[in-house]
Amino acid sequence: MNMGKDYYKILGVEKNASQDEIKKAFRQKAHQHHPDKAGGDEEKFKEANEAYQVLGDAKRRAQYDQFGSAFEQARGQGGFSGFEGFRDFSGFTNGFNVNMDDIGDIFGGIGDIFGFSSRGGRSRTSRARRGRDMQMLVDVSFDEAVFGAEKEIKFAKNVKCGHCRGNGAEPGSKIETCSACGGSGRVTRVQRTILGSMQVQMTCEACDGEGKTYAQKCSKCGGSGVARENATIKVRIPSGIDDGETIRLAAQGEAGEKGASAGDLYLKIRVKPDKRFERDNYDIKSRVFIGFKQAALGDRIEVETVDGTVNLKIPAGTQSGTVLKLRGKGVTRLRGSGRGDHFVEVVVRTPTGLSRKQKDLLEEAGV
Repeated sequence: MNMGKDYYKILGVEKNASQDEIKKAFRQKAHQHHPDKAGGDEEKFKEANEAYQVLGDAKRRAQYDQFGSAFEQARGQGGFSGFEGFRDFSGFTNGFNVNMDDIGDIFGGIGDIFGFSSRGGRSRTSRARRGRDMQMLVDVSFDEAVFGAEKEIKFAKNVKCGHCRGNGAEPGSKIETCSACGGSGRVTRVQRTILGSMQVQMTCEACDGEGKTYAQKCSKCGGSGVARENATIKVRIPSGIDDGETIRLAAQGEAGEKGASAGDLYLKIRVKPDKRFERDNYDIKSRVFIGFKQAALGDRIEVETVDGTVNLKIPAGTQSGTVLKLRGKGVTRLRGSGRGDHFVEVVVRTPTGLSRKQKDLLEEAGV
């Protein structure tokens, strides 16, 4: 550590900057100058770390603010009794304390830059214990998608162990505080990195961060707190749902280990095609065939809809390809009110095999 360095200037912050602002500035400098990145600068990277080790600690920052450029000299003369041995990073001689969670927060975008992984922190343990999310494919008919339905779904998943009630211990066995971590779930390890020997806090492997050990693990689940069983749930398929959409059922996925939260269940909807109808958002389309006479003179015909058969008026002189609307006979609007419409395309069949007399009549009519 060189005498007279302006750590605030190195990190690019004001002297009245908050600890959060200092931490944010250090994160930016570390990302910018990390030697493993293209255009990185190892010296500036070490310099930023040096500044953060002082300004990032409230006590050391107060000492630095008090002594200013005499900071190094005062430390060398024993003036900073509370300041742990800390030399220039290039010497890799003295260690300093680092919490793995802080490192993971600061360097989350870089990865294992110090020779250890930030995944050793609490966030890793939390993710590992939460139950796994599940996804299933659910088939529904065209009509069920329009009006909704109730489905019974059966599947196998990890559930909370009924024998140990999810705590992983054999009922009646003794549960003790982990001797390796003293119940904290964290242990300190000394690890050499490009910055020197660092004391890093990591998840205790003896208890997997739980802080407890069991005299006897559960005989059914082996201590995990979960067991594989068949599950049956009833699900309401909302009216108006479309093909490919997903329903999320919170906490209906697999159970988490040792009482941790369960994952979610995602149901992906597959709507079976219907040869009668075609869906267009919340509208329904279909096609009906009529004769030449019906088109010319008009008629009332029966048309099939999702509500059943209805009467449709064919106006006189209807041309092939004309589209008629049945208002409110479409799909129920998901998360809304009302329904779409049903559009019927009228296709006129041109007569074939006409007799001479029929042709004469058509010519006389000017058709």
